[in-house]
Amino acid sequence: MELQMKEKYTVTGMTCSACSAHVEKATRKVSGVRDVSVNLLQNSMTVDYDETEASPDTIIKAVTGAGYGAAVAGKTGGQASAAQASRTKDPAVQEARNMKNRLIWSIVFLVPLMYVAMGPMAGLPLPAFLTGLENGVTFGMVQLLLTLPIMYLNRRYYEKGFKSLAKGAPTMDALIAIGSSAAVIYGIYGIIQMGRGLAMQDFALVHQYHMDMYFESAGTILTLITVGKYLESRSKGKTSEAIGRLMDLTPKTAVVERNGEEQEISVAEVVPGDILIVKPGSRIPVDGVVTEGFAAVDESAITGESIPSEKTPGSPVTGATVNTSGFMKIRATRVGEDTTIAQIIRLVEEAGASKAPIARLADRVSAVFVPVVIAIAVIATVVWLILGYPVNFALSIGIAVLVISCPCALGLATPTAIMVGTGKGAEMGILFRNAESIETAHTVGAAILDKTGTVTQGKPSVTGVYPATGTSEEELLSLAAAAEKPSEHPLGNAIVEKAAAMNITLLPASGFEQVPGRGIRVIIRNETVMAGNAKMLAEAGIAAGAELEKLARDAAAQGQTPLYIAWGNSLLGIVTVADTVKSDSPEAVRELRDLGLDVILLTGDNEATARAIAGQVGIDTVIAGVLPQGKEQEVRKQQESGTKVAMVGDGINDAPALARADVGIALGAGTDIAIESADIVLMKSSLRDVAAAIKLSRATIRNIKQNLFWAFFYNILGIPLAAGVFYSILGWKLNPMFAAAAMSLSSVFVVTNALRLRFFNPEKKYPGKQNKPGSTISTKTNGGTEMKATMKISGMSCGHCKNRVEQALNGIPGIQASVDLDSGTASVTGTAAVDADTLTKTVTDAGYTVESVDISGS
Repeated sequence: MELQMKEKYTVTGMTCSACSAHVEKATRKVSGVRDVSVNLLQNSMTVDYDETEASPDTIIKAVTGAGYGAAVAGKTGGQASAAQASRTKDPAVQEARNMKNRLIWSIVFLVPLMYVAMGPMAGLPLPAFLTGLENGVTFGMVQLLLTLPIMYLNRRYYEKGFKSLAKGAPTMDALIAIGSSAAVIYGIYGIIQMGRGLAMQDFALVHQYHMDMYFESAGTILTLITVGKYLESRSKGKTSEAIGRLMDLTPKTAVVERNGEEQEISVAEVVPGDILIVKPGSRIPVDGVVTEGFAAVDESAITGESIPSEKTPGSPVTGATVNTSGFMKIRATRVGEDTTIAQIIRLVEEAGASKAPIARLADRVSAVFVPVVIAIAVIATVVWLILGYPVNFALSIGIAVLVISCPCALGLATPTAIMVGTGKGAEMGILFRNAESIETAHTVGAAILDKTGTVTQGKPSVTGVYPATGTSEEELLSLAAAAEKPSEHPLGNAIVEKAAAMNITLLPASGFEQVPGRGIRVIIRNETVMAGNAKMLAEAGIAAGAELEKLARDAAAQGQTPLYIAWGNSLLGIVTVADTVKSDSPEAVRELRDLGLDVILLTGDNEATARAIAGQVGIDTVIAGVLPQGKEQEVRKQQESGTKVAMVGDGINDAPALARADVGIALGAGTDIAIESADIVLMKSSLRDVAAAIKLSRATIRNIKQNLFWAFFYNILGIPLAAGVFYSILGWKLNPMFAAAAMSLSSVFVVTNALRLRFFNPEKKYPGKQNKPGSTISTKTNGGTEMKATMKISGMSCGHCKNRVEQALNGIPGIQASVDLDSGTASVTGTAAVDADTLTKTVTDAGYTVESVDISGS
């Protein structure tokens, strides 16, 4: 009988994708192991295995046998203190500190090494005991003594590199170890030759090797590679922060009612069935059910919705959500690791650990390049010995081959492009959290967008004001805002803000009363003013009228919340409130489609609202009514179909999906947890930057491939020359000095090419780019099959008006329209041959005035 077990391990010693592949391969060989997922960035491994056949000890033994360290990862507790302890012991954090120390001390020794080695060439003064051929051995020994500490500080490259060679699976470390070792060996050989020359008074031999030692090459290679490794280790050190921030959401204490008394206890001591007291402004400690009281609860941490949910007896509540107003008692149903927030934490951990490691092109090439170069060097040395040439001649041939294959440019190829690309992204307000994110983004085939705060503004605003006959908009808003001002409810705040924007004076109100599940009541001028839902109106015996009822139904169908405003026994009108679409969202969706991406709207809101929002921005695929676990599952479904997924969100509820996605993209104005869980952060919170980030990723990867070409170009040309292929025919023999010069030149090409990314401009290359709302097109006729137009429209005053105009224009076959309420313009595109009269009539029939229509064809 199989007993399936899923366990997470911490793995140390991995430095490249080849390392993670070796760990995975070694673990899969263990009998009973069903599945293995190694995460290079997090230095972790998740293993599914049969407990009757495998055990943690056998798995750890397999990993250590492959040359790496392994240990069972500590289980995540439910408290922030546990998270803090985990973070302080995080091996990735310690690795970053160690790498920083290695880098600093490497630079300390490299600076004098470069001065001694290159100083004479630049005309810089050296101490007398280092000048002249008679001091050649001392000159070489000083360089060797300055190089040895750098080699010792970076000895891991040699340990891992030569071990990988011994196992027949060379990694990037093998290239570093071989290249730097070859330079040092040649330098030591030069010192020996100079010693022989001095002993024999053969100053020609001393002169031959005096400036022909390449200790500085070894020191430079090791230091530059350590720079890249340090930057990578810093990224690894941040991976646990999202978990800690999630844990910090849960209160440390809870107020429990026991034996008729209130007691404040640790959340860890709460058990199912306990009655908890939740006061206004405090977080709900655990999942439960309301037993007494009424409150408005901000559930944005779980559902992502900005409008608080009203809770009455019998309503379920979730831990980590906030009681914004009201008093209530709840009965605990799920505590500890069973709470919703604990499940989200586990999902973030598992999704992060299950990401497939990104195979670096340099590592894949090195797997073939290194053994080929070694073979060429050995064969060339043996051949020249067989041909009867001296040992020093054959040895110089072999060393020249190894020196020209030194991975200086190869080591720079990827990190330089990544650094320039991420720097350019930072200038644009696009932050790539690590190299993996910028490498992966170019492969994305689908963009899943959260609704609230991502596609929409994330806060409610007034979308329509519909006064009853005999009442003006100003009068309706004045009474509605006066009634709502004491409530501090987000819907009420939206009405108050609308009245303030229109400079409407509010009448004094008194006797504020909140009616659970209905609305509010106040007294204005000795009359009762009610603001609430249809149930409140019906219970008061006030009829809405057919026209206003239809407006309310239409608004609700479009995802808006209608509020009925009554004064005394008369209905004054309806004010609709909704979370409106951001002005740049339609353009952003079009740009993503132009990049060949499938765009999906994913939200915890109801389907009617989601469909209405999707229609406004041009999204066809909508997945609504999903909780955080469901969002993560939807991302997984897309991935299982073979599609690379980018998830765009801004809320805590998006964290599991952001972590699960191949590329998680968080808006900078979103929560810290979403940002920490994401691979890319958009600081301007503009959805259009999603397309810009993907384009920058594509440009960077293209640049990396070009860099790798230059990194190998001189090697490929120089290796035959270094091996002496042309010596017998043309007398050409590559001196190691020229081999080093070729390496330096390839590095210059790599760095120069990477710097071109500084001029990246996403606006310049957007394929199929549409006109922005409000732009002007001078041509008045439609002279082609593709039509683009800008309409200036007056009479639109709210989101409802905007929706009406968009629906009317989008009803024309072959036409797509987007309305910008602030500028009073509509951007129209399509393949249909539509003239200005048709567009004008369509908008006029919808009840608005068209001031101008500019149409162009292409």
